[in-house]
Amino acid sequence: MQVPEVQRSKVHRLKTRPQFQAALAGGTVSRTSHFALHRLALMPKPVALPGTEHPTGSELSEVQALFGVLDVWLGAMVPKRWARRAVTRNAIKRQIYNVSAHFAETLPCAAHVVRMRSEFDRKQFISASSDALKAAVRAELEQLFARAAAPTAVHARGTAA
Repeated sequence: MQVPEVQRSKVHRLKTRPQFQAALAGGTVSRTSHFALHRLALMPKPVALPGTEHPTGSELSEVQALFGVLDVWLGAMVPKRWARRAVTRNAIKRQIYNVSAHFAETLPCAAHVVRMRSEFDRKQFISASSDALKAAVRAELEQLFARAAAPTAVHARGTAA
């Protein structure tokens, strides 16, 4: 008799503005020269029952209720300011979601946003969707997620190293 493999559910995508805003408010956990990774931990928050002083049981806060399930959530922000052409923005977003799928097992149960924070040099990457640009983006995203997955990436305060 074969034992079925236990697989973690897929990475959920952030879709609404309040979800993105909540994840961005969670703080930056990793940075590279072109990207920043923001994280909002999704943990049940103890809530005090009526008539008691100390929190008991588990309820999700209003912000965390935006996400529905306690799992890995991911969103990508690639503003026109840093990638003018839609083909470039879409290629970068595809790379973000593909690389995140490889790191899904190492990411904690949280809402994550990968935010592009500067543009790639258009003199070096002339084509809007070249293989060289995709390789550079992929390498930097792998570095970003590896830093975020490392246990030393977050201090006790929750800020990036």
